[in-house]
Amino acid sequence: MSFEIAERDLAGRIGKLRTKSGEVETPALLPVINPLLQPISPKILKDRFAFKALITNAYIISKNLKEEAVSLGIHRILDFDRVIMTDSGAYQNLIYGKVDTTVEEITRFQEDIGTDIAVILDVPTGWKTTREKAAWSVEETLRRAQRTIKIRNDNGILWVGPIQGGRYLELVTYSAKRMGELPFDIYALGSPTKIMEQYFFDILVDMIFVTKTNLPLDRPLHLFGAGHPLVFAMAVALGCDLFDSAAYALYARNGRYMTEYGTSRIEKLEYLPCSCSICSKYSPSEIRDMFPKDREKALAEHNIYQCQAEIRRIKQSIVEGRLWELLESRARSHPTLLQAFRKFDKYSTYLEKNTPTSKRRGLFYFDSSGISRPEIVRHRRQISEKYVTPEERKLLLLLPQTLNKPFHTTNEYGRVFKTLRSIGKQEYEKTEICAYAVPFGVVPLEIDEIYPLSQFEATSPFDEESVKYVCSQVKSYISSRNFTTVLLHYDRQWGANLLEACRKACKQTGKDLLISYRGKRPWSRKAFEKLEEALKSIK
Repeated sequence: MSFEIAERDLAGRIGKLRTKSGEVETPALLPVINPLLQPISPKILKDRFAFKALITNAYIISKNLKEEAVSLGIHRILDFDRVIMTDSGAYQNLIYGKVDTTVEEITRFQEDIGTDIAVILDVPTGWKTTREKAAWSVEETLRRAQRTIKIRNDNGILWVGPIQGGRYLELVTYSAKRMGELPFDIYALGSPTKIMEQYFFDILVDMIFVTKTNLPLDRPLHLFGAGHPLVFAMAVALGCDLFDSAAYALYARNGRYMTEYGTSRIEKLEYLPCSCSICSKYSPSEIRDMFPKDREKALAEHNIYQCQAEIRRIKQSIVEGRLWELLESRARSHPTLLQAFRKFDKYSTYLEKNTPTSKRRGLFYFDSSGISRPEIVRHRRQISEKYVTPEERKLLLLLPQTLNKPFHTTNEYGRVFKTLRSIGKQEYEKTEICAYAVPFGVVPLEIDEIYPLSQFEATSPFDEESVKYVCSQVKSYISSRNFTTVLLHYDRQWGANLLEACRKACKQTGKDLLISYRGKRPWSRKAFEKLEEALKSIK
């Protein structure tokens, strides 16, 4: 097994997974194929939609096409010469109450039909399961995993170790730790389907996090049953690499039309917000008037197009370093998604650890929901832990951010430098000049060119929570440094919060606070004259 990472953003990654039948680029969606009932053939999925991998049910095939599959192989049975993943059929337990096979039988069968990626016969936990039964499903899955390892052959198949525990996070954590100690090529988070169907996305965030952080980082993580484009960006951002989807076909059977922001019923649509081959060719009324099988096929093709388009959109966001921005837009598709997105604040340290320190593009900051993004968390940590103020600096000069960046290259800041030099070299060297700026808080000018302190755009006017965040960072900076005097060049558009934060910090630490200006035009000639007077008075 070879899994190489090419690009990263948040905990999301673009990787290359090599199998005996070819390479799969992740994140990847694997359409679920039912060989007995399939609106879109595997050949069409390959030729028209360019899928390089799919997933099918080994248990269903063993009960209906066993001799043919063993004789011809799974690739010829499905007419698909690329990567095929087979599920053991264990999910049938939750639907029908039992699976008429054993660990040995389904392991041997998946090997005999020549699958590329195989799933062990696990025990799905389910949503309404008691804790006692959930604990049993975890232990039984681990026992079956160990049994599979002992009997499997070394024939190039990549084996998947499923994580169980359902909504009981301590069980999911335990399952991930134990399964992660076993030699599997891929790991998978099981039993999330009902959670997603009921829009409990905040629970899904917790499940993915505790799973991901307790598994080997060099192995892909598969999220079973994540079939709607609505959740792809969130799951990828938390570290999922592979998905499987039967929803594109199941939704089509029920007349449901997928978009990246939700699902609509075709009978309620007047217009089709898509440009795929189906939506470009037919109107909603024409699709409604089709024969049932034709309508199902048309909707399935549209749905799988939407899924594939969202995966590609996510990959491009990772390359550009804009996965957070995509997450923010998706979070506003549904209230429960926004609720789940807010939980990212809880895992901000994890996301910061996995996010590159520099990217190809700057970031967009829209409102306070972006305070938890890794770049801002990283700046806060580095200012606190790594940035050292020279001992000779006794004056902290706080200036408002300017429209142009880097701040130290602007005409406004250039005039400040000129004034300080005119006062005297010694005074200039004693002065620490910082910008107070949304979204980063305090930006010392020595580092304002370092990514992303100048490579960002923020929405103006700033929302109240963003202003409060900056004020808290200013207060912390003043309190933690050995300045004797703080000179605030105050922009009244910030409201009273900044002024109050400086006053409290200076009072608590015994520093002198001077205010050079209190108006709404901090860079006007009058305002600058007052700043010059204040600087000269300190001398």
